[in-house]
Amino acid sequence: MNNQAQDTYLRMQVQTAAPWELTTLLFNSCIKFMKQTITAIESKDFEKKNMYIKKSIDILDELIITLNRNYDISKQLEALYNYMKEKLFLANTKVDTSHITESITLMTDLRDTWVQAMKQLHTKQQVNQ
Repeated sequence: MNNQAQDTYLRMQVQTAAPWELTTLLFNSCIKFMKQTITAIESKDFEKKNMYIKKSIDILDELIITLNRNYDISKQLEALYNYMKEKLFLANTKVDTSHITESITLMTDLRDTWVQAMKQLHTKQQVNQ
């Protein structure tokens, strides 16, 4: 798929997604950019490494900004997002993929938990209708 088609597809996906699906898209994009960071480090493409780390951090910032502070879990999520940001900063300065790998694992677990929780919520809502 060419870049223009990918951009169009992503734009349509974002415009038609439910709020919980947008969060899932952010998780998926962050994971994708972190994996691309590892590839860039391995190929010694430091310009791309910096770009992908910046994109990952931007997504983590967006996830922090959109937290609903009415729930106690928001504090733990913010701490987790900040921890991943610290790991990405370390990976960038030390050019060490282990920090990114740890962040990918954390983000993947978080995404999978989020998707499972949303499925259960929607199933429960359908039963109650």
